[in-house]
Parts: sequence; C-alpha cells; structure tokens
Amino acid sequence: MRWMHAAGRGLLVLVVVLTGYVASGARAGEGTAAGRGPLTLATAGDLTGYLGPLLEGWNRTHPGERVTLVELPDSADETRAQMATDLRAPDRHRFDVLNIDVNWTSEFAAAGWIRPLPRDRFPLDAFLPPVVGTATYDGRLYAVPYVTNAGLLLYRKDVLAEEGVPPPRTWAELERYARTIAPKYGLDGYAGQFLPYEGLAVNAAEAVYSAGGSILGDEGERVTVDSAAAREGIGFLARGVREGWIPKDALTYKEEESKQAFQDGRLLFLRNWPYAYVGASAPGSEVAGEVGAVPLPGPNGPGTSVLGGSNLAVAAHARHPDSAARLIAYLTSERVQRQVLTRGALPPVRADLYEDPELVRAFPYLPTLRESVLAAAPRPKSPRYDQVSLAVQAVVHDAMTGRQTPEAAVRRLARELAAISHR
Repeated sequence: MRWMHAAGRGLLVLVVVLTGYVASGARAGEGTAAGRGPLTLATAGDLTGYLGPLLEGWNRTHPGERVTLVELPDSADETRAQMATDLRAPDRHRFDVLNIDVNWTSEFAAAGWIRPLPRDRFPLDAFLPPVVGTATYDGRLYAVPYVTNAGLLLYRKDVLAEEGVPPPRTWAELERYARTIAPKYGLDGYAGQFLPYEGLAVNAAEAVYSAGGSILGDEGERVTVDSAAAREGIGFLARGVREGWIPKDALTYKEEESKQAFQDGRLLFLRNWPYAYVGASAPGSEVAGEVGAVPLPGPNGPGTSVLGGSNLAVAAHARHPDSAARLIAYLTSERVQRQVLTRGALPPVRADLYEDPELVRAFPYLPTLRESVLAAAPRPKSPRYDQVSLAVQAVVHDAMTGRQTPEAAVRRLARELAAISHR
C-alpha cells in the first residue's frame, strides 16, 4: 500500500492508534467532554522521514492530544492484515484512525470497521475531484483523501531526442520505440510492476481501462471484465513479453525493482508512480537530468491511470473521535499538504498546489501528474477487493507468461470474479 512509494507500495499507509488513558486506568470511551485525547500514529514505511516533523508541529499546538508515531510493516499486505486483525478483535482496539490504501475504503466500510464521516468537517471542495470518490462507499463518506497518486510513463529524454521522436502517446508508438530504438542503445524496452502482487493488479486495470473497458460495476456486484477492451488490454501486456519489448525480468518487478532498473540506465520506458521520477532524477542516478514523464499511453491516445494513494478513516470503535477528526483536518490542511509534497515527495490531494509556480519548479512532473490524476479511475470497488485483486494478479500473470491466451484469461477472470461476487 505504498503511496506508497507506489501502488503496489503504492502507495504510504498511516494509522492513528488511540492509546486512550491507559496509564491512568481510564476506560474505553473516557476522555475529555469533547471526545479528545492522545493518539498514536503508526505508518508503514515512512521512507523519507517526513512525518515525524509534521507530528511535532501538531504536538506543540495540541498538548492534550499528543500523537506518538509507530511504524507498521512496509508490505501493504502485512499492513492490511495487521489492521484487519485489530479491527476484528473485540478486545484489542488499538487503532483509532487509519490511513488506508484508497482501495480498502469499500472493504473496511462494508465490514463495519470504519465509521461514516460528516462531509462538512473536511475541505473536500479543495481536493482534486477524482480523489474524493475513493473515499466513499454506498453513497457515504467513510474516509478523507490524504495522499493521491497516478501512474506516469517515465522515459529517457536523451535517447528520444537523439532519435528525433516525441514521447509515445499510443500503445503502437510505445511498442515500436521499445522494439526498435531501445536495442540500439543497449536498453530493455518497457517495464511496469508485473510480479503477482497488488502492483500487477494495478497495471492490469490500467491496461483494461485504457482500452475502454472495466472490471467490476455497481461496487462489486456486477462483473464487466468479459469484453473486447479487456482482451485488448491484457493482450497488450502479454504481447510485450512474447515479443520481447517487455523483458522477462519485469515479471519479477515491484515498484522498487522497476525503479532501480530505470535509474540504473537499463530501461527506455517505465510505468511507475511519481516517486520513481524523483529517485531517477536525484544525484547518483545514472539517468539524472535525462528523465521525462508523460501520461500513460493507450490504444488511440493518452490512457487511463489507476488512482493510488491513501485515505484517512476513523475506526468504528474510536475512543477519541473528535481528536481523530481534528487530526485528519490538520493533515489535509493546505500548509501540511504542502509539506507532504516538499518533505515527503508524496502527491498531495489539494488541487491548488499543482499550479503553484514554486512547487512546479521544484517538482516538474506536477502538471503531468495533475493531468493523469484528473483522468484516472479507481481500482474496482468491492467489499471483497483482496479476493478480486488476487484473482486479477493470477490470471494476468498466466497470460503474460504464456500459460493462457488473453482471450482464455479474460473468460477465466470473469468466472472467478462472478464466484467472488456471490460469496
């Protein structure tokens, strides 16, 4: 769930864990009359170390609602498992506010683990419009967007300039450049995150969406994947491996492995989250100064990215709900969202920051990222998303490794998703 410094990692997970008044023997539900009290904030993999200083600012001005930082595992799957274990257990209840992967909102809401939130307490109108949809379930707001993300196509500016061609806008151009230009420079053509894990589910959804298709409708109640668009999208990925312009090594890549391959100068094109642009452009990267970014291509023009990022949600059993809401409002304020970007290199949800000249100078990919976020779509909404994701991963990996044709893979995926939706 990195924002993770990915979608697959893709996505930062942030959890606010309520300590209550354990030291004084306070009972659950006790606190100030306003429902306020101390909190513990746990994060999975704060890789840039930005969060501690943000919380120091909160603690200085909110001494009665101090936040203690605790880290959960880096792995999105492990983080989700720890959250779910706690939220299911009637005698644990450590977690008060959870910063969950954007696609866990439906699952957690349907399970009754998080509570609906009043829209008027949060600056939703100031956010990029698509991100608000990731925080709703069944027509109600169950979380507040904190960090957003969208996939970008990173490319070698120096190589394309030498060849006199612009960055690709269509799959056909991407395939042609990856197949013909990359080998001339000793490079592999194109990679994404193709190991069977959440990152592959994201890459597969983007391919299907870019071709005009979908995977589920009606928040998981209707299976829509059995379509020509899905066959085209999955066929695009499978064809790349079969023809060699997607290297077989990419079938083992997650976010970090694919980023490393690009910044080591081994790839012409890479699909990844914006954090990979920052890393590849930093001193010490073999391609520093030669990295460009454009929206993901599709069959006939710009494609569709999947929305990444994380949302802040209040646990159903929260003992200090007012403090939880106040912390969420603080973390989504304009001042703090600016620091989320400048200190953490994480894409903020505040729309105006993407047009700030100072920030655009420091983060040149912001206009492209804004364009990608505004055109992005969420992963399939389902209260059983973990099962949906596993099915997509397994089926698409089989298609990419040649175990099934794209046509057979789509039919199989439709059957498996139908079985999941009826459980």
